Amino acid sequence: MKRKTYKGLTFRPFIDKETISEQVARLGQRISADYAGEYPLLVCVLNGAAPFAIDLFRALDIDAEITFIRLKSYEGTGSTGTVKQIMGLNEDLTGRHVIIVEDIIDTGRTMKRLQADVSAMNPASVRVATLLFKPEALEVKIEPDYIGFEIPKKFIIGYGLDIDGMARNLNEIYVLDEESEA
Repeated sequence: MKRKTYKGLTFRPFIDKETISEQVARLGQRISADYAGEYPLLVCVLNGAAPFAIDLFRALDIDAEITFIRLKSYEGTGSTGTVKQIMGLNEDLTGRHVIIVEDIIDTGRTMKRLQADVSAMNPASVRVATLLFKPEALEVKIEPDYIGFEIPKKFIIGYGLDIDGMARNLNEIYVLDEESEA
């Protein structure tokens, strides 16, 4: 893994694709065990969670369904502080076991709103699976049920995470090199 540069910022390797793949497989096994005999609905938060959600969906050993919702709360390297719903759910969630699949939880605001919106649709249960979790950055109380990696409060890109739309297609995760911020 080599360093990457976007928008004048340098990013260094952080989590390689093999480590990501192994952790997604482990999460798939846990979810499969937890939902044995059920037919859960995975709700992927676009755009960032798409690679993780698809890989997680394929790692399941149970029947499941996947759907997509699109929210936006980031511009550049920071949260805007507001959550905009761009594309919503069309499925009837009544009595369904729902797993919200997110790429990263940092402030927790987006997930808190999404959990409330989904819970209002009368599902049997709502759980959260996130590839990355930044507990130091939380501004609201959120406890994901399935966590790929706990990471420090740093800006990262790759494997679905972007900087103004760029770098989502990287197979690895990169962290902003503090030296490039100066």
